[in-house]
Amino acid sequence: MTDFRLPSDELEYAVLSLLWQLGTASVRQIHEGIDPSCERAYTTTAKVVDRLRAKGLIARSRIPGGFVYRPAIEPQEVQRARARQLISRFLGPAPSAAAAALVEAVEGIDPGLLDDLERAIKAKRRKKNGT
Repeated sequence: MTDFRLPSDELEYAVLSLLWQLGTASVRQIHEGIDPSCERAYTTTAKVVDRLRAKGLIARSRIPGGFVYRPAIEPQEVQRARARQLISRFLGPAPSAAAAALVEAVEGIDPGLLDDLERAIKAKRRKKNGT
């Protein structure tokens, strides 16, 4: 697993998501590609790009006339880390009670999801046990 820190706000996620779509881009291309309805300064976008680079989420390459940026982490890896973080916060110091509450909430939303969860848990256990 690669060492990185998650984006801390929606703008950081927006920039990272755009880079996943584009593959590589300059700060100018990123600035022009994120929500044009928001009047955001170019320097704000440049600062966000620098923060994402410091977090290990994007990489920079020099080209004639400047730099281009590319994702350093696959989207699935970020989503797994984000899910782990959210679940850890949700479960808190009493994980059993929180897990039971989660099961009840899922059943209330869509009882079929419980079957999906059960299959996923069984598959994970099989994979962990090597069977």
